[in-house]
Formats: sequence, C-alpha cells, structure tokens
Amino acid sequence: MSVDSHMTAAVRPVGFIADDITGATDLASAISARGLDTRLAFGSAAVGGAGGDAIVVALKIRSVPASEARAAAIEAAAALHAVGAVQLFSKYCSTFDSTADGNIGPIADALIDVTGSHRIVHCPAYPANGRTVYLGHLFVGDELLSESPLRDHPLTPMRDPRLQRVLAKQTPRGVTRLDLPTVDAGADVITLRLNDIARRAVGAHHVIADAVKDRDLDTIAQAAADDRLAAGGAAYGAAFAAAAHKRVGRRRDVAERRPVPPPGPAAILAGSLSRATREQVQAFDGPTLALRVIDLVDGDHAVRRSLDFADRHLADSPLLITTDHDAIGVRSGATGLSPAQVSRRIELTMGRIAIGLQRLGVRRFIVAGGETSGAVAEALALRSARIGPDISIGVPWLVADDSGLAVAFKSGNFGGPSFFRDAVEAAGA
Repeated sequence: MSVDSHMTAAVRPVGFIADDITGATDLASAISARGLDTRLAFGSAAVGGAGGDAIVVALKIRSVPASEARAAAIEAAAALHAVGAVQLFSKYCSTFDSTADGNIGPIADALIDVTGSHRIVHCPAYPANGRTVYLGHLFVGDELLSESPLRDHPLTPMRDPRLQRVLAKQTPRGVTRLDLPTVDAGADVITLRLNDIARRAVGAHHVIADAVKDRDLDTIAQAAADDRLAAGGAAYGAAFAAAAHKRVGRRRDVAERRPVPPPGPAAILAGSLSRATREQVQAFDGPTLALRVIDLVDGDHAVRRSLDFADRHLADSPLLITTDHDAIGVRSGATGLSPAQVSRRIELTMGRIAIGLQRLGVRRFIVAGGETSGAVAEALALRSARIGPDISIGVPWLVADDSGLAVAFKSGNFGGPSFFRDAVEAAGA
C-alpha cells in the first residue's frame, strides 16, 4: 500500500484543479470517456452544486504570479473539500508549460500543504497526443520539448526538456524520478519504489514518472490510487480518477448518455496563433473576418466590425472571427506593449465580441486558444457544464447547465485542419 493508504473506501468524488480552461475541458472529456459522471465548474464559486464522480474546476492560473496561482488553487481545494472531495489532482499542460518561477511547482506545493500529502506523483505524459516522458525528458512526437514549437511560446517558452530540473527550480522540496523499467514492472513494483523514495526523502516530495504508452498511465495510477494528491496531464488525470474509484468498488457507466448541444447559430473565435490553429483557419471555407492585432488591442473598433460582420452572416453560420495571422509581429512591435499585455488586451476584446454574438443569437461557440477560451468563459459568465460529444482527442462540446449555450474550448495546438467543420458536425443539427 502507498504512504497515503489510510484513505477510506467512501471517498468520492475526486477533485481536479486545472490551470486553464482548455486543459479543464480536455481533462473532463478524458474522465467522462472512462464512464465516470463528470462535472466541469468554471471557477471555485461554481463547485457547490456540481456533484458527480469527478469535479473539474477550471481556473486561469498558468501564467499569473505564483502567489496568485497558489491562492486560487487553495480556494479551489477548499471548495472541493467542502463537497467531499478528499483526493485532489493538479492538472497542467502535457507539455509542462510554465514560466521560470512556476506555476506547476508553487501550485503543487500549495496543495501538499492543504492535503498534508507526503508526496505527489507527476505524470504529464499524454501518449495519444504524442506527449511522452522517457528518462525524465519530455518529448512532443519524436522531438524533445526544447526542439518543438513550444520552445518559443510567447508566454511560457519551454527550453529545457528535463522535467526534474525544471520542477526543481520551482519548489524547495525534493524532486526525484520514477523510471520506465520500474513502470514496466507493474503497480506492485512501483508501490515498493515509491515507498523506498518516501523512506529516503526528507519531508514531502515530488516524483516525476516516465510514461510512453497509455497503459503506463493506468499502471502508475493503480499504484497511486490511494494518494491524497496527484498531478499531470489529462490522460493521467483520467487514469487516476478511474483507479481511485475502482479501488473503492465504484462501477463505471460506460454507456453514460452525454448531453446534446442546443440548436442555434455557431460562431468561431480564434485568438490562438499556434501552427495548428493557423492551418484550421486556412482550411475553413465559411464567412471569415480577420482582425488586425492592433485593432484587437484597441478593442472598440474590432468589436464593432465583428458584430456588423456577424449580423450580416449569421444566417450563413458557422462564421469565423480570427486574429490576422499575417500580423503576428505587431504583438511586440507597433503596440508599444509587452507580449503579455497584448495577449490580455486581445483576450478582453474576444470576450466582448462573444457577449455581442450571444446577444445576436449565437448559441454555439467554438473557441481556439487557452487564454482566449478563459476570457470567453468569463465574459459569458459560464458556471458549470456537462460533457457533450467529442470533437477530437481532448476537445469535447460542453453544454452549459444554465445558459442555453454550448461551447468548445480548444487548446491552440489541438485538432486537425478540418477541426472547425468537425466541431459543427459533432454538435448535430
């Protein structure tokens, strides 16, 4: 048994704290696919009536100051504890996106303090999406993280693929590694190794696990199923939820019915400048408005243009409103603002556009980009949602509980070229 084996068989639900909106939807979709009743809460205040086997709290704390991230995570943990979730999971991106100071380490340390856990096993691997960890190094496809497009992310550039070294800079606690041969040997051997680490460690500690196949995640989760606290990507989060419920005898409903998005016009808001989103914008063959970055930063003109455009083309939905990808250089040029300030201005403008589109009758929103998704969710005052049909790996439709809206929040790098049309087709008539 693990060092946290005093957990009781009555623990339910498992609580998840996600550091951004798209990561939360990715995680909720993966858990739901395991046959577990999953609720998505937009912020800690929406947790109260969530219920279910798993509750995912969507926050926006990936790149905020570490003190702010810690405070938000602690608030979410308190809300989850209040509805009976004793086991917690800190969900971050499968590419370990973080600034030099965090926030993966600071959030994990805050949750160690809250839960009193002796350790936290990290597993960011997401093999189905090409994210694997081997010898403690993170790979994106067949490239090291430091050689992938993520190395030049404008907010969280990732230049070091060695996760133990990255995390050690973010926490005063010890960081060690669970290697692939141990994982291959099975859950019992993993448990022995984790207990050996505990005997040698001074105080609470972090463990980064190698994983290159989906079954590796299940094996690690089986060994850690009693732990109060775990961390990683969506795939490991789903494996942890399934293992925790299996340990207490919960039978999964693999045929659980997912809600259907409500009918109505659809609009696509693409704030991401990722390679995948650019390809999706180029492949889209419907009405399209490309807004200059300088106009999005200003705000008012972009909102007026967008709503005039939507009013003319709403009958031809889906329609697309996107950042002008040919003007990417303006982010750090003509605006006179930092990249972070430009991104925030764009997010706020996209949120204002979303409010206007809702007033015009749009009922289905497809949003590309993690920061843009967070801004749109906030602008539309979303509180909680159920998991609808999947569009692609990691991106489901979400059906809001109380607003008559359906939303699909897509991380910039997710989905194939036809994603926008795929989303409309997945929503049905």
